Amino acid sequence: MRKIFLFITMLFLAGCETPANLQQEVQKFIDAYSQEYQQLYYTSSRAEWASNTRIVEGDSSNAIATRKANEALANFTGSVKNIETIQNFLKKREKLLPLQIKQLEVMLYLAANNPQTVTELVKERIKAETEQVEKLYGFDFQINKKSVSTNDIDAILNEETNLKKRLQAWEASKEVGKNLRSGLIKLQHLRNQTVEALGYPDYFSYQVSDFGIGTEEMMKLNRQLVSEIWPLYRELHTYARYELAKKYGEKKVPDYLPAHWLPNRWGQDWTTLVTVKGMDLDAILRTKTSEWIMQQGEQFYISLGFPSLPQSFWEKSSLYPLPQDAGYKKNNHASAWHMDLNQDIRSLMSVIPNAEWYETVHHELGHIYYYVAYTNQNIPLLLRGGANRAFHEAIGSLMGLAAMQKPFLAQKNLIPADSKTDEMKTLLKESLNYIIFMPWSCGVMTEFEYELYTNRLPAEQFNQKWWELVQKYQGIVPPSTRGEEYCDPSTKTHINDDAAQYYDYGLSYVLLFQFHEYITKNILQQNPHSTNYYDSKEVGEFLKKVMGPGKTQDWRQLLQATIGQEMSAQSMLNYFQPLLDYLKKANKGRKYTLPETL
Repeated sequence: MRKIFLFITMLFLAGCETPANLQQEVQKFIDAYSQEYQQLYYTSSRAEWASNTRIVEGDSSNAIATRKANEALANFTGSVKNIETIQNFLKKREKLLPLQIKQLEVMLYLAANNPQTVTELVKERIKAETEQVEKLYGFDFQINKKSVSTNDIDAILNEETNLKKRLQAWEASKEVGKNLRSGLIKLQHLRNQTVEALGYPDYFSYQVSDFGIGTEEMMKLNRQLVSEIWPLYRELHTYARYELAKKYGEKKVPDYLPAHWLPNRWGQDWTTLVTVKGMDLDAILRTKTSEWIMQQGEQFYISLGFPSLPQSFWEKSSLYPLPQDAGYKKNNHASAWHMDLNQDIRSLMSVIPNAEWYETVHHELGHIYYYVAYTNQNIPLLLRGGANRAFHEAIGSLMGLAAMQKPFLAQKNLIPADSKTDEMKTLLKESLNYIIFMPWSCGVMTEFEYELYTNRLPAEQFNQKWWELVQKYQGIVPPSTRGEEYCDPSTKTHINDDAAQYYDYGLSYVLLFQFHEYITKNILQQNPHSTNYYDSKEVGEFLKKVMGPGKTQDWRQLLQATIGQEMSAQSMLNYFQPLLDYLKKANKGRKYTLPETL
């Protein structure tokens, strides 16, 4: 009789699970999860920060601390108990609030990266990733047996006209790949295996899933974007071959660009090939301090209606190059950090007073102010992120573009107000950043990591596949044969510590020009090639509408709500259309070596 009573009671209680009761139960779980997640995330962030800002040869204390912190976070997010609870709640999603569903889906996504069902595998992967980062940032780059920084190498590639010296610098930049090859082989397998434990086919597909689309759809989108801008890229490639041959005194124009001829280690940015008279920022900025560059960046955002950065940002960030006698190294790659997903925001940079860092500062502060925009009680902790990963980069790049526009620079007294500039050359210079980047990001990097993870690229083909893609998409070739003893793809930071997400940057450029076109046409009513965002609170309000919701809205809906469009390269094409006719005239009679279409 007692058993029958208990059975009836259980049926009654089960039948009484109202949406309100379930939502209350789910919210309690979300709140408890978020609180513990934040604590573990903060501990992990601080350990990662130490590993990136204080690299001491032979000292493994930071690596050990980072590994332990990351393992603790991984054990929590990937715990069997959490996974089962989340999955059970999501089976009843029709009774849950939209924001609750979004947070549960974020939890499940986090779990797939570190499932406790394969604990030893996750530990091994975390250890491998930590070691890889240390090898990358702790590497002693040398030219003629003399230690040099990556800033030194970049300066040579930007300024030197002696091809022998350029070759030495370029080859020096690739030596680190030899040390990283075995680590990348290991990470290829470990990354795939960890996400496979929760049903993802491979690591690339797992990362793509964060956009709410499939792998093939993402590849189709990236290939489409490269195809759309290809006619302009082809003109730029032809122009660069002839101009660089002239610059280096080479009578024979090469069919493909030798990698060491270009001003960037990976050929992803060619802007220094063109100097715009009246826009020589480097000459002016050399008279400034690194601290001045940072202060100008903050003032730009304040002028748009954003708050001053908290004092803790200035105290805790690592913004400038280390002294030569520091006794340790740091990561020289610019990055923004939301340490605790709350008030601790920091940036890691090595700012020196030049035009490249001037733009980078405005870009990185775009990330920082994105954090500020969505860090409030209305945005749940787990949804404090960009609408999709590309949105964060889009905002940063948008502000970098805005900070380099002539009217803005004139207002900041960085160029004379009455300075005369060649507008077409200015557009050309911009294209050598934005257009040149597209085949690199949406082509080389995306295709390589797709091959690496989805198609399980064999280790003995890493360098071969890499240079096949570089030649196909960028029209660039190595100075000499690069055998498999090298691992040139691993010299790119993101291959090691931000894997299978590089398409974010290409998509962000598409979004950047959509946002810029909307701002110039609908808010400022200005020529998109000559704008000044400074002091426009209306622009600031628009940016807050884009950034403020964080991940609480579907990114497609957010685009429709803010600019009334879907993601498209049309705005980018509109911006650079005048340049296409100009280059066709400049290249008349020259030999084209890239195909008309991919």
